Amino acid sequence: MRASVACVLFVSASLTATSAAFAQSPSPQAKAACANPNAVGLARTVEIDTTGGPGFGFEHFRQHDFLRNKEVVLTFDDGPWPENTQKVLDALANHCTKATFFPIGKHATYYPEILRRVAEAGHSIGNHTWGHIDLSKKGITKEAAIEEIEKGISAVRMAVNGPTAPFFRFPALRHPPELVTYLGERNVGIFSTDMDSFDFTMRTSERIIKAVMSKLEKHGKGIVLMHDFQRHTADAVPELLNQLKAGGYKVVHMVPREPVKSLPKYEEMLKKEDKLPTISQRPTSSVVRTVE
Repeated sequence: MRASVACVLFVSASLTATSAAFAQSPSPQAKAACANPNAVGLARTVEIDTTGGPGFGFEHFRQHDFLRNKEVVLTFDDGPWPENTQKVLDALANHCTKATFFPIGKHATYYPEILRRVAEAGHSIGNHTWGHIDLSKKGITKEAAIEEIEKGISAVRMAVNGPTAPFFRFPALRHPPELVTYLGERNVGIFSTDMDSFDFTMRTSERIIKAVMSKLEKHGKGIVLMHDFQRHTADAVPELLNQLKAGGYKVVHMVPREPVKSLPKYEEMLKKEDKLPTISQRPTSSVVRTVE
């Protein structure tokens, strides 16, 4: 199936002003500047128009198939997290390529500086709810579920202190119909996956690499779900990128046509929940230092 032009546009050297805020076009000069001659690099960038809340990922959505044979979209959930997210960023930088991150709102408030590094490196940043709650569970009201979504969006945008993407992934890949409708009304794209690595179930990086590569060999292409929260995944990414290159796979980067618009109501809610802020806004590194 072919993607509707209204939802996926292939971004050439002339990016829209908004898309340029999220990604730099991989010009021939930029490709030549890559220091790693064996880098997997970036094959192309696609701009996603999230108007109406289109869904992506063949596990749940069949309408939009924009990847060509041997093309891969790399996605990472549940961050940001100390050490692990940085390892992933370092590996991606070494291979001169880009990914899409779906952070948890609470984690964004814990480690905003890490999430800002993700943004500064040119990766796309979506959202994965405020507290990683399965929104399909009984007893969760629609109002509470919407708060979980919106607080996550606000927390991520506030942590980045800049534009973030209207990309959303449901925890556990469970999609309550009323929330799918809500996200459509909010013009937020919904991302499932073509292949789940299930890296959180694996105890070694070797098993994660084998799982991803075997699924790619079977399907030929796809949106891959991993977790920068997981240490073994962070350890696996450098070699996984090596094997993607060796296998002839090409990485595609997704950027949004427009940034997500957070809602003031939920931003105010987050500010009220902040832990007793003080006048001092100095970074911890300038407040606390090792002297012995």
